[in-house]
Amino acid sequence: MPGAPRRVQASLAVLAALLTGCSPVVGLDQAANGPTATGQVSPASSAPAASGKATSVPATVPTHIPTPAPALTATPVPTPPAPAPPPVPQPFALNLYQEGDFVPQYTFDWCVAASIQMAHNLIDDTGGATWADPAQQSELWEMARARSSNSFNGANPLGWAQVLTEAGMGPYKVVSIPDYGDALQTAARAISETGRPVGLVMWRGRHAWVMNGFESVGNPAQFQEFSVTGVRVLDPLYPHGSGQWGPSPAPNSLLSPEELATQFVVREPRRWSSDLPTGYLLVLPVAGA
Repeated sequence: MPGAPRRVQASLAVLAALLTGCSPVVGLDQAANGPTATGQVSPASSAPAASGKATSVPATVPTHIPTPAPALTATPVPTPPAPAPPPVPQPFALNLYQEGDFVPQYTFDWCVAASIQMAHNLIDDTGGATWADPAQQSELWEMARARSSNSFNGANPLGWAQVLTEAGMGPYKVVSIPDYGDALQTAARAISETGRPVGLVMWRGRHAWVMNGFESVGNPAQFQEFSVTGVRVLDPLYPHGSGQWGPSPAPNSLLSPEELATQFVVREPRRWSSDLPTGYLLVLPVAGA
């Protein structure tokens, strides 16, 4: 039938269209490899097809490369220097005496006045204003006696210190020290600090000497503790001395502490009354005044 072939062709065309509409879309890679394990179709990948060779993916280049931290280096701790050894006391000497400073007492009563004159001469080291006149010595004794109390009509250490101060050599004060070694240290330190002599009350309060220098182990200006090894003295009674207490040392004699102790003794309390305790009496220059 002439119409039959056209109907057959038309039917085949329709069948082909239906088959085309029901067939899944398979990618080229799936066509080569087959369906996935699940039997489902994987969506088409946007990645480029593999070339069959391994391709290295370049690492991302950082925009900032951090600077490595410097290695820590141990700083050596400096060793502190060893402390200096304490100073060792050395022999020391101080002497205020110059030729012409000694003055004798012109009577057996005027030892305090003569000691005042010698103190002036020791302080005035120009040598041009020596006090040695007998008339002046008499005046000084009267001044000291007028400023003393309970002195058996004489001059005692209080009047001695007051005249030294009023005459421009002071200030001076009277001190009583119970220990002999402490008394020598006190006297030596006062001479060192002031450059002025010390009065020594001798013979239990009956006589006056002047201490014009000393020797020691250790400088009093450097050491709180030092030992006095020698004492330089002026006895205005020289060359007479005492039958009870011994001979007078020559002017500027250096006596050992033991030699001085035979005449420099503790004051006898009943010689004159004061508020001072019993001890070794010094007419002491005051520093810094």
